[in-house]
Amino acid sequence: MATVDTTRAVAAAPARSDAGGPPLVHRLRRSLPRVASIVITFLILVVLFGPVLLLAVFSFNDSPIISLPWAGFTSHWYSVAWNDAEAREAVMHSVTVAIVVTVLSVTLGTMAAWGLTRLTFRGKGAVGGIHGAVLVVPWLLVGVSGLMFFSRLGIPLSLETVGVMQLVVTFPLVVAIVSAGLIRFNRSLEEAAVDLGASQLQMLRYVVLPQLAPALAASTIFAFSWSFNNFEVSFFTGGFEQTFPVWVFSVLRHSQNLPMVNAISTVIAAIQVVLVMGAWRLMKYLSHGAKDEELADIMVGGMR
Repeated sequence: MATVDTTRAVAAAPARSDAGGPPLVHRLRRSLPRVASIVITFLILVVLFGPVLLLAVFSFNDSPIISLPWAGFTSHWYSVAWNDAEAREAVMHSVTVAIVVTVLSVTLGTMAAWGLTRLTFRGKGAVGGIHGAVLVVPWLLVGVSGLMFFSRLGIPLSLETVGVMQLVVTFPLVVAIVSAGLIRFNRSLEEAAVDLGASQLQMLRYVVLPQLAPALAASTIFAFSWSFNNFEVSFFTGGFEQTFPVWVFSVLRHSQNLPMVNAISTVIAAIQVVLVMGAWRLMKYLSHGAKDEELADIMVGGMR
């Protein structure tokens, strides 16, 4: 009997081990994808935001040289940046151009997106392809071509020429994002509004635009950001009126200006982060509490 009981105990031992949970190797295999995704996400965040954080940290360093250890904590460079007339003028130039370009891009881009998604005409595919092709052309080529174009026509370079060329590269982006929103829109709602007696203008105002608000907000974010941060197009078509990125490039030729650039860039980066977060909240409000995944899909939908 003792021999039989021992045999049963040995046979039951593996069963109890399996019931207690999977082996360590299996648990590691299951958790490995999650750990890898966390590590990769962390590395991407470090690569993307690490330089910005270093820029903010060294903007408080009491030394014109970016090096450790610190020479001391100071906010002197922020007052220097504020009192620099050229820096304020460059920022105002960028803000002015960005606002004008954003308004025109969103307005014209929405109209073009409506035509591409709701109308049928000859050459529709070619027109859509031209809009998409602009998005993959390097801004350097756009800037050089703009410089040659205005030079051939004898048009002096100014903020107006900067705005025109920035509109060229920003307008197709708005078309792509708004078109993605219109494609996802349930067209039966448009037909129902027309059947109930609404005019085309009323249908567009009361039915389409409220549902399209998140896509319009996303287009506004991207258009303003692209225009304000644009360097290549502004450098070649701006003449003597400098935007902020061009001003930064010009003053960084002298190393003693680096702390001032760090300070003003930190302020601008913080303002842009606040604006993006506010726009994200606005998008959630306009979309009646949509999930973050849905809003992200709207924002990147035009890029696919």
